[in-house]
Amino acid sequence: MADDFVIVRDLHRSFNGFKAVDGVSFTIARGEIFGLLGPNGAGKTTTIRILATVLRPDSGEVIIGGHSATKDPQAVRRIIGVCPQELALYEDLSALENLVFFGRMVGLSGGEAKEQAMANLRLMGLEERAKGKVAKFSGGMKRRINFAIALMGHPELLFLDEPTVGIDPQSRNHIYENIVALKEKGMTVLYTTHYMEEADRLCRRVAVMDGGRIIAMDTPYGLKSRIGDPAKVTLEDVFLHLTGRSLRD
Repeated sequence: MADDFVIVRDLHRSFNGFKAVDGVSFTIARGEIFGLLGPNGAGKTTTIRILATVLRPDSGEVIIGGHSATKDPQAVRRIIGVCPQELALYEDLSALENLVFFGRMVGLSGGEAKEQAMANLRLMGLEERAKGKVAKFSGGMKRRINFAIALMGHPELLFLDEPTVGIDPQSRNHIYENIVALKEKGMTVLYTTHYMEEADRLCRRVAVMDGGRIIAMDTPYGLKSRIGDPAKVTLEDVFLHLTGRSLRD
């Protein structure tokens, strides 16, 4: 692994007296797939929104690619791509039109946006559906379009928030393969998921959040070794051991 591309130090953020993020610190190496896991309400989304410069922290520091997320958010925005859990698509537009629109939003010229859009559609196996209206796409195809949009502008850090939720195994596997291929080309990825097998398969290291804090951080193998034979223990076993079995809203 090369140098740390993401540095998070003692991050805090409260809402009306409630501490959503309470002293979070971690680093992500350049070219690493890093998993951020936790039950609903653990503080993951708030942490990601701070890293993506959508929210300002109450205190703490975030450095991405050498740029401060609070002092130079524009520089950070130029090198990140965000694939949100909620589909951010214009369904009345074609796949190509969606990607070109978002490409222009990140500062690409019309020609650059179209060229990148076609390359990203090809990557997602959707080149032949470039002119098709998104409204007629399957859930898996829409997820892949969502992913392709996050790649517009050639980001160096990719935030993937539940990118495979609710899709078929073929689309899920295709997304896995693309994430690994991007990582091999040097992409840094922050990955959140409720599918523990995904984190085990893709992530070099995993941090588990609960109550606004990171309560464990290690490789998937290291985390499984803490509670038993890593050949028999699953990451879901670890997750439930650390965060409990009580239902979360």
